[in-house]
Amino acid sequence: MKILLIAIAMSFVAIFLLLPLFVVFAEAFKQGLHAYFAAFEDADALHAIKLTIIIALIAVPLNMVFGIAASWAITRFNFMGKSLLLTLIDLPFSVSPVIAGLIYVLLYGKNSPVGGFLLAHNIQIIFAMPGMVMATIFVTFPFVARELIPLMQDQGSDEEEASILLGASPFYTFFKITLPNIKWGLLYGVLLCNARAMGEFGAVSVVSGRIRGLTTTVPLHVQILHDEYNFVAAFAIASILSILALVTLAIKSMIEWRFKDRGGRKA
Repeated sequence: MKILLIAIAMSFVAIFLLLPLFVVFAEAFKQGLHAYFAAFEDADALHAIKLTIIIALIAVPLNMVFGIAASWAITRFNFMGKSLLLTLIDLPFSVSPVIAGLIYVLLYGKNSPVGGFLLAHNIQIIFAMPGMVMATIFVTFPFVARELIPLMQDQGSDEEEASILLGASPFYTFFKITLPNIKWGLLYGVLLCNARAMGEFGAVSVVSGRIRGLTTTVPLHVQILHDEYNFVAAFAIASILSILALVTLAIKSMIEWRFKDRGGRKA
């Protein structure tokens, strides 16, 4: 039975994870190193990479701040709407990213009251980077909070209460007690958030308009290249996201291995 279960698990990993990953790199290097690196010399590809990084640099820190604040509030205080906040944090997990993108189009599109006001003041949200950032924040904001909430609940608040009783300010307590205790869980959540932010397709596709060279991120640029039957370039650009996934997995494994408590749980 044990061997059968291991065989089933390894087969699924090989078929649904390792094989697709192998195909990505095989197709990317199909015509050699020159063709592979030539894909990154294209101005549209470079712009897509730059835009993806900028969006992640905006969305991830904002989600980190939200995740810390929400986790601290939920685990340390009782307040009206606490259960509702917990439910809303999980909302992006249950809403299709495409639907999320459509919601932003309805809210900020030129035919909406808000969109008309923004357009009159020369502020563009939809089919521009602000809308792409907002959509990315929406689909990624649960990751940090969902890593920190169980960790902070497990750790309890004894050290923080002792610090406050000794006269320390809340901010001193947070930076000297709370933050050091959650730093590895926070890092793990940020890694997952960043990987999702840079790989998001559905919501960003809807709000961006997929204007080549202007509002295309790496995933959107990959689809454009694939639709143009430029498979080598498409897989070459896609390999960036594959490498990001591998790096995220490696760091995740390092965190889980290095920072375990005596009970074997993740720090």
